[in-house]
Amino acid sequence: MLDALKSLLFSNRSIGDHDPVALATTVLLVEAGMMDGTFGPEERVSVLALVRQRFSLDDAGAARLLAVGEAEAARSAELYSHTRTVKDNLSYNERLDIIEMVWEVVYADGHLHDFEANLMRRLNRLLFVEDADSGLARKRVLDRLGLSSS
Repeated sequence: MLDALKSLLFSNRSIGDHDPVALATTVLLVEAGMMDGTFGPEERVSVLALVRQRFSLDDAGAARLLAVGEAEAARSAELYSHTRTVKDNLSYNERLDIIEMVWEVVYADGHLHDFEANLMRRLNRLLFVEDADSGLARKRVLDRLGLSSS
């Protein structure tokens, strides 16, 4: 029993049996969705679609990952451990893909809130993504969603 407890406490898996990068990414997406004060249906649908595609999950797997990600986001008020997991395990281009995913969640409701803009600046620094590359990712999302850049 002590071995099982040690395994739980010191494993690389955060909550449940999810891949640490998938969980960390999902938490970042949930945080982005909640940054304007609500995690509305647009953000929820966006996160589900993004994690389903990125991590090759079926609908049930994406829903489970989202539920665990929401619980982790509610439990933890910090971003560092999640961004560190992403930064330490993904290449620059893969981290840039994650930034683009976060931009997509931010714009799921059609506009950028000041708190969301602040989050994006922090994520760029924590994930070691250049502002110019993040700006290009933002433009791709705006174009894909048919939104203006103002």
